[in-house]
Parts: sequence; C-alpha cells; structure tokens
Amino acid sequence: MFELIFLGTSASAPSAQRGLPATVLIHREYRFLIDCGEGTQRQLLRSGIGFKRLDRILLTHGHLDHILGLGGLASTFGRWETMENMEIYGGAWALQRVRDLMRIVFGAGETRMRISYHPIAPGVLMEDDLFQVSVFPVDHRGAESFGFSFEEKARRPFLPQKAEALGVPVGPIRRDLVNGKPVSLADGRTIQPDEVLGPAVQGARLVFVGDAGRVDDLVPYAAGADLLAIESTYINEEREVAADFGHLTASQAAWLAREAGVKYLVLHHISRRYSGRQIFEEAVRIFPDTAVAKDFDLFRVVKHKPVEREDVRQRGEDESSPAQP
Repeated sequence: MFELIFLGTSASAPSAQRGLPATVLIHREYRFLIDCGEGTQRQLLRSGIGFKRLDRILLTHGHLDHILGLGGLASTFGRWETMENMEIYGGAWALQRVRDLMRIVFGAGETRMRISYHPIAPGVLMEDDLFQVSVFPVDHRGAESFGFSFEEKARRPFLPQKAEALGVPVGPIRRDLVNGKPVSLADGRTIQPDEVLGPAVQGARLVFVGDAGRVDDLVPYAAGADLLAIESTYINEEREVAADFGHLTASQAAWLAREAGVKYLVLHHISRRYSGRQIFEEAVRIFPDTAVAKDFDLFRVVKHKPVEREDVRQRGEDESSPAQP
C-alpha cells in the first residue's frame, strides 16, 4: 500500500488555498518527501504528519519553488528535532543549488546534523526485498529533471489449502516456504516452495512527475501505473503559454494517462489563474478517473482496489504539534 499526501499543490507561487510543491509518500516504514517548497514545514505540522523519520528527500528538479523550503526544514531538524541525518537525492544542478542555499542559511555555522547529497540518474535508486524506487528523465525547460516510480515487487501468495493437503504444520516452517526455502517435515518428506505458492501477483505501482514540458516521452515510464501524479499548470486554452514555460495543460496530462493505461490520474501544480474545477473539467473529458489534488489530500493506493481519497487532517491529529508516526 502507498499513501501519497499533498502538502503543496500550487505552481510557482502560493495562493490562499495552495502551498508550494511538496508531497509525502509513505510505504511501510519508508517516508519520502518529494520536493520542498517554501512553507513546507508548516504544512507538515498542519497535516498531522510531523517530522518523524522524514529524512529522505527526493527532488524532481532545482527550480526555487521546489527547493526553498529545505533551508528552514534543515534548521528545524537540526535544532529542535532528534534528526541526525538528512539524505537529499536529486540531479547535480539541483543539489548544487541546495548546497548554495544551505550556505546562505547556515553560513559558516554548523547545521547540527549531517546532510548527504546524492546525485541521481535514470534507473533503480533504492530497493529492498519488497519495494523499489526508480528514476526516469523528464523534459522541463532545460533543467535536469526527473520523475519517480514507486513499486511493490511481485510476490507469490501462500496457498494454505495446498499446505494443509501436504501436511505442512502451521508455524515458522510455513514462513520459510513463503521466503522461498524448502523445508523438511517430521516424516522425512521435503516440501518445495513451488508446491505451496501460487503464481506471482504484481504489487501496486505509483508514478510521480513534477514539472514537465512534454508527455509523449513519458508513456513507457507511466505505463500501467495504479496512480499517476503529474503537473497540470495550464488549460488547453493557454497551451502556447504552457509550451513557452515548459509546463503541461490538463489535456496533455490526461492524454498521457489514457495512452499509458494508468488506473487513476491525480493532477497537481495548479496555476493560481485557474480553479481546480476548470482543470478537472478539461482532463476528465479525456480521462474519466481523474482527481485534482488539494493541499492535505491523501490518496491511498492498494493493488486491485479503488484509490481512496481523504483529507489527512481528518485523522484527528493535533495540528498544533508534530504527530507521531
């Protein structure tokens, strides 16, 4: 299961309703902050998510509206929170801009925490036995830009009926079979994992794109995603302006969702000149399963289930203080 929480959904500058770009992705024990616009740390507090374990930051690119919140966040982490490390992943140009920002914020002083900068390139970024994060290139105004794919690895389900028929007792021996290890029974028989495991079942997959200037090159990266989150700064009426500034229209984003065969489309990075309704009405004509994200929207993605949407603040957390994970 993935939870995608939008903290800021405005393009370029904040509005009364929308903060600057920042999104949190949660999967099991992992928490990723994707981009960090100005004001992100206040949005984290208002959301009830808080700062705990939010030490991995993924940058789609280095434009200021996506990185300016990092200085304040690092200061808070180092001075008031028990965060020892901050791991920042991004393109070389984005990381250099963040380094410059940190020098301005802290000067010659210590940040009281270790900040590690990790250049990224297309391919697998990190993984464990159950989960993988991949990076792919995105075309946006000449900046070195990237999108991210979050994917649960395929798993073979355990078939208890077959285990019962073979006389496999309940307990650790079944766990070994799930983990792909053959086991020996008390009567001397050896049971192979293939005898009690079903065909591989693909896990959930979520694709996140920040700013982008074209979509035709993104079809293979978004293909088959259970949820695609992508910018929609303009509407088709101003498609020439969108092209000049390296951004997308709602129609372009919806076209990508349709052509890539995704299950659900979430639009973000909305210009202040439009209402969410205008963006939605344009996109839904092309791709019906569309939502326009608002600040504090949470989208829950579970394989083979409809995407769920809620306001994360309705979880009942105290907005005046950081929430526990």
